[in-house]
Amino acid sequence: MATEAAITLPYENQRPVVSHDSLAVVVYVLYGVGYFTGISALIGVIIAHVKIDDADPVPRSHYQFQIRTFWIGLAYLAVAIPLCTVLIGFPIFAWWFVWSVVRVVKGSLLLIEHKPIANPKSWLFG
Repeated sequence: MATEAAITLPYENQRPVVSHDSLAVVVYVLYGVGYFTGISALIGVIIAHVKIDDADPVPRSHYQFQIRTFWIGLAYLAVAIPLCTVLIGFPIFAWWFVWSVVRVVKGSLLLIEHKPIANPKSWLFG
């Protein structure tokens, strides 16, 4: 009876090419560029969704914050844009802009200091 040797795949013990902190910074940058392109924010949220499960606690809190920033922001826009036809949407759109800029800047600054988001599930500013 032969013993089964543990099979290790060549990529199992390798370090990732890009750290989670760097990827989280990239997501914040993509969100910032998203104010001009729109599509880059979508790319950012996809990265955050893909990487959240295997991240350490600090980048995980940022990924969660980024994911919520995208989806809550999309909900604000979905309400604001149609309501702009009756002028009520403009203050909602302005609120979305200020809210999202504060979240992106605050998250970026905390990540640079390698600090987690205190309340990543917050609807406000974390």
